[in-house]
Amino acid sequence: MSFNLLDPSLYDTLLLNPRVFRELVTSQEHSKKTIVIDEIQRVPALLDIVHDLISTSKRTFVLTGSSARRFKQKGVNLLAGRASVYSLYPLSMDELGDAFHLTKALERGLLPEAYFYDQDIEADEYLKAYVFTYIEKEIQQEQWVRKLEPFRRYLQIAAQMNSKIINKLKIAKQVGVQASTIESYYEILEDTLLGFRLSGYKTSVRKQVRLADKFYFVDTGIVRAIEKTLSIPMVKHSSYYGSIFETFIVMELKKFIEYNRLDWTMNYLNTKDDVEIDLVVSRPNAPPLLIEIKSAEVVADEHLKALTHLGRDLDKLHQKACPKILISKDPLSREVNGVSCWFYREMNTRLRSLQQQSISAI
Repeated sequence: MSFNLLDPSLYDTLLLNPRVFRELVTSQEHSKKTIVIDEIQRVPALLDIVHDLISTSKRTFVLTGSSARRFKQKGVNLLAGRASVYSLYPLSMDELGDAFHLTKALERGLLPEAYFYDQDIEADEYLKAYVFTYIEKEIQQEQWVRKLEPFRRYLQIAAQMNSKIINKLKIAKQVGVQASTIESYYEILEDTLLGFRLSGYKTSVRKQVRLADKFYFVDTGIVRAIEKTLSIPMVKHSSYYGSIFETFIVMELKKFIEYNRLDWTMNYLNTKDDVEIDLVVSRPNAPPLLIEIKSAEVVADEHLKALTHLGRDLDKLHQKACPKILISKDPLSREVNGVSCWFYREMNTRLRSLQQQSISAI
């Protein structure tokens, strides 16, 4: 039995009288069924009923939502200890299989509706509508910001700063608000599941490192829609193309970690001299993975410099050799100067192999 809380009539009914929900799901007709509630955050009061039915009658519920912001309200039942939490992201390379096409994934993103449209113009219109709906309904309707225009300006700047280190003071000056307001804006993006922060790797290597967060949107199509660059062809070998490719790979890794329920943690490492490793992936009982992401179609020595330079310090710090990995569009996977160069399409297969190796070592 399912309840779609985007249905205005159902939403109004249950918002005004949540007891109707209990009466429906405990009726003789539905008393043995699994109950699915979509957009549960719209009527948080239902969580008390769900909690009670799980405790008293061992009922099974599947609750989905696109925003955690309402759950931060005081007194909302979060079903502590009675629910498992899973994240569902846009499509992945593994899910698409032979239907995956890199150019389409980078330009349109991997939201199913956008990815499977026959024409680019249809995908573009969908993504524009997605962003408009997010601003008008999620932000304005819920009154999460006092004024909408500063948030609109911020959103475009946040998209332009995607994958880059956040400078809240600089963004605040551009938007015309306080730095604390910019912090609250980023919290809104996280709470509405549009993106996530990547923290700097806290390490005692000799070099000073940056610790300010980076921010990644969960989908490249969303980034391009917010930036209003959907109609502009992406140029290979440009810095913009490299940034979008990096976002795609970071999200693929995040999906791999969360869908496999791994206790791996992602950070980035950037020194004050601006030497950077895109990802440092910490793993239990194993040295971290050091990962660089390049959109190059042929691996060159210059692509390996950060891994070899900072990798030596991290090897000493962990007293073990940290796996050093370069993910690129070069189809020839190989070892170069102690760095494992992976073709991006082989990434998940090779990560599974590393996962099994770390399990066997325990």
